[in-house]
Parts: sequence; C-alpha cells; structure tokens
Amino acid sequence: MRASAPTSGANWAISQGAEFRLPVLPDPGDKAAMSEDLHALVADSVTAVVVSHDSAGVLAECLIALRTEGVPAIVVDNASADDTCAIAAAHGARVVVNPRNEGYGRANNAGIAACGTPYALIVNPDLVLQPGAMAALLAAASRYPDAGLLAPRIVEPSGRVFLQPRSLLSPPHLNLKGAMPLPDGDACLPFLSGACLLVRRDLFLALGGFDPAIFLFYEDDDLCRRMRDAGHALVHVNGAEAAHGRGRSSEPTSARRFTARWHLAWSRRYIAAKYGLPQPRLGTIVKDAVKTIGYGLILNRDRMMAHAGSVAGALAWRRGETALARQGLDDSRLTDAGRASASR
Repeated sequence: MRASAPTSGANWAISQGAEFRLPVLPDPGDKAAMSEDLHALVADSVTAVVVSHDSAGVLAECLIALRTEGVPAIVVDNASADDTCAIAAAHGARVVVNPRNEGYGRANNAGIAACGTPYALIVNPDLVLQPGAMAALLAAASRYPDAGLLAPRIVEPSGRVFLQPRSLLSPPHLNLKGAMPLPDGDACLPFLSGACLLVRRDLFLALGGFDPAIFLFYEDDDLCRRMRDAGHALVHVNGAEAAHGRGRSSEPTSARRFTARWHLAWSRRYIAAKYGLPQPRLGTIVKDAVKTIGYGLILNRDRMMAHAGSVAGALAWRRGETALARQGLDDSRLTDAGRASASR
C-alpha cells in the first residue's frame, strides 16, 4: 500500500503543533550553503537516541554517520564494561550512564524524554545512516503528518533489504508467507524494525513510550501495534537508507545467548497475555529442554545455553516472575495492567 494517503490520526487526541515543515533551502548548486542550512535545520528538528551495551566495536561508525547527517546524539549506555562511554563522548554525543542494564525499551524511553527536539530518531548502535537519509526521513514526516513512525530502507550486510513480513501482533491476513515484496516507493507497512525509527517526541510520550515491563524483544512490535491502534500510519521511506549490522550491537557470548533467549521466551508470553492471544504450547518447553540436553552431550555450549535460556524464560513466566526482576531492576512502578500481564 502506498503511503500517499496515510492512515488517519483523527481518533488520536494530540496536538499537531510539532508538525515539521521543510523551509525553502538555498539553491542546490550552492553546496556549502545547502549543507550548512540543512544541518542547522536537522539539529533543530531531531535528536538521535542510541542505546548501547558493550558496543565499542560499532558505535563510532554509527555516531560519525549521524554527525555527517547533522544529527545530534544522546547515547544511553546500559552499564557497558568496555570503552563505549568514552567513544560516545569522544564523538560529541551526550552520554547518559545507567548503573544497571535497563534494557532496550526503557533506556530509549529515558533518552527520548531527554530530547529537546520535536522528533527523536531511535538508532541501534550497529546501524549506519547513509548520506541524505535524515533529510529524506524529515521530508517524509512533513509529507505524512499522520504517520506515527517512519523508517528508512534497512540494508543488511548481505545486501538484503529487511522488511518484517509477519508478527505475533499482526492480524492473520497480514502475516505473509515468505519474503515481503519490496516497495517501489514510500509505503504503509503493518510493522517497522526498531533498528531505526523516526517518531514525534510528543506522540511517543503520550502513548507511554516502549512498554517498561519488557526488558528485551517485542517492544518495537508492541509500539507499532499501539501506534496503529491509535490511528497512525507506519511509513517505510524508500528514499532513506541505512546499513544495519544485525546482531553486532554487542559481542555474542554464551551467557548473552542465554539471557537473550530467556527474554525472547518470556516476552513472547507477556505479549500474548497483554493482547489476549494464545500462549505457546507446553510442548515448546519440552522441545527446548530436549535440545538443551542434546547440545550439552555433543559439547555445543552456545546452542545448549540458547535453548536452556528458552526453557528458563518460559518457566519463569509460568511462575509469575517479571523480566525486570530477573535483571535485578525495580518492577514496583509497573502499572496494575502491566504487572498483571507480567506475572500472569
């Protein structure tokens, strides 16, 4: 579906005063003036929020690309043990240091709350904006004022353009089998990748931001679903491009694989409870337990730990444990609804 007629936002009561309009720029032939004016415009309009955790290996390239596009950055660091914070400061980013790993969504919530611009650009540390991407995203935000989220064309290391063909939170008729056809222009999509999202700050905050009960996984699908339910389109901006390392934000270890799969299993069940969807069958826990034993017998530690994490996260959900408690975080501020789903 083309984005020339975005979904109406008439049923969402929020001021449109922050709507962005591109002013008349200098003659494109005057490249120096064009670049200076465009960078000033970008800096007044959008702030990038980059959530990091042991991201020293990729963060510099991400921040250099943002600076080249004229985008100021806030790096919210989730208790990195490497040089992430020093690298962020050296590249001119404002650094917010969390003493504990707060998770992806909660750290983004803090970063966006700290923004002083009408728009926030959520950026993974292993994502690199390509030249002209920021101007293209802001121009699209001006063309489609009812858009809730806008995302660039995200290109993976293999050259594949990432599009999400299905989601747990999507109606069955929108869950496509196989790859999603590539749009030949701007397009309204049912879901966008959380690797790079442009969002109006006031709208994000009015919706409550990312669900604070989720530590990791499904938080971007949940935000997309709430944006759509509030009457806002999700727009893929074909003229903006970003390169994504997919999974390179932190160095993989067996312990991180366990933690990631723990949260994937837990968040899958939390989201199902939140939206009244069927829970995964008990047999999935049994299958992961069998795979844990099997990979342990052949001394494949990485896969053993991954499946063990899936078992542990699913069992934790059944015991009524929260994802925040698992990470040693305070879950006392969760809403009654969020607490009920998170301990169901």
